[in-house]
Amino acid sequence: MYKYILEGAGNINWMAIFALITFFTLFVIMLFAILRRDKDFIDRMAHMPLEDDHPSSNDRAVDA
Repeated sequence: MYKYILEGAGNINWMAIFALITFFTLFVIMLFAILRRDKDFIDRMAHMPLEDDHPSSNDRAVDA
């Protein structure tokens, strides 16, 4: 059954090549964008969940 479906689809190698090229292109673009980021920006984003500059709404309700 699968043999007949694949024969009817024709040459499907172009789909695999297109997917590989798309993945590789997006990977290179994202790698380039990440490596160009400022070190201070990366450090600030890394420590953001740990900072307690803005209390959450639950903290305000308890303090009041």
